[in-house]
Amino acid sequence: MDEITILYIEGDGIGPYIMKAAMKVWNAAIDYIYSGKKKIIWKETYAGKKALKKFGTLLPKETLDLLKEYKIGIKGPLETPIGSGYRSLNVAMRQKLDLYACIRPVKYIPGIKAPVKNPENVDIIIFRENTEDVYAGIEWEEDSKESNELIKILNEKFGTNLSKASIGIKPISEFKTKRLMRKTIKYALENNRKKITIVHKGNIMKYTEGNFRKWCYEVVDEFKEQLENKNIMVNDIIADNMFQQLLLNPSNFDILITPNLNGDYLSDAAAAQIGGIGIVPGANIGDEIALFEPTHGTAPGIKNPEMANPTSLILSGVMMLEYIGYTEAAELIKKSIETTIKNGYSTPDISSDSSKSLSAIEFANKIIEEF
Repeated sequence: MDEITILYIEGDGIGPYIMKAAMKVWNAAIDYIYSGKKKIIWKETYAGKKALKKFGTLLPKETLDLLKEYKIGIKGPLETPIGSGYRSLNVAMRQKLDLYACIRPVKYIPGIKAPVKNPENVDIIIFRENTEDVYAGIEWEEDSKESNELIKILNEKFGTNLSKASIGIKPISEFKTKRLMRKTIKYALENNRKKITIVHKGNIMKYTEGNFRKWCYEVVDEFKEQLENKNIMVNDIIADNMFQQLLLNPSNFDILITPNLNGDYLSDAAAAQIGGIGIVPGANIGDEIALFEPTHGTAPGIKNPEMANPTSLILSGVMMLEYIGYTEAAELIKKSIETTIKNGYSTPDISSDSSKSLSAIEFANKIIEEF
């Protein structure tokens, strides 16, 4: 694609500051590599507080329609104000656009202080189901009319022995599990990954997470010959053991595929091992639409948002550049970030030398200097 229009949403809190820094890096890399032969036309669209001010709603229909039209977007973190009617704007966008694969690569960048001895052994990609499990879960409060009626039905018709309690239902389906596994396998085949691990709690939750495991293996059978030809191994592991093994033997893992909640826990835990979620990118991808985003939130605790770390968003943009085939620009940015951080320059949250602590835009400029 020599010219492509990509939507962007600034986001709330630190969003505008890190978006400005990240966009400067993306544009500079594209100009440096392609000298005008390829370019991105940026088109702003709205969600969150900026959308509320402009359209009177946190998630305008126009934004969803534009994403359906242009197919690719990148966003900053979004706040969900209390009483908004949404559990989460991020979740709402994923569900309404059927962005069923949450993809998060977690890889150590040398020079970042990490809490474990060998963070360089962490190099995994997490494929997390993005539309069901707790994201599609239904809850009723203890002693509500709904929970009491449901408990009565379960006890009388299905022989359970439930007492008064809050009740939650989490759906996991064959269709949504299998399409995620197909996407995971195709990614492994196309990117020379060597192992896929199915993470589940099927020893206890036999018909939700247990079936997640079963359905994943059924998809493996569809790709048996291709997986064998590429020597790609597929195994599975119980979720609690996965957390232990992620700390003890991270180099044993390559791609993890998980239901929604397990993936939420694991992606943050893995990010912590390499220095935190501020440096880990993310993507939400469906069959037609892709929306890239940082893994962190709006960071209301940062007193000076100009000092926020744009790395997660910049690297999310790297994933986006790879997605559209601008791989040379993507590689340039990755190498320049690594060099910049190795030389000691970074934002205060990951800086080990206060004299080299930079604002978001200063950090972007340092990255560009390394091109």
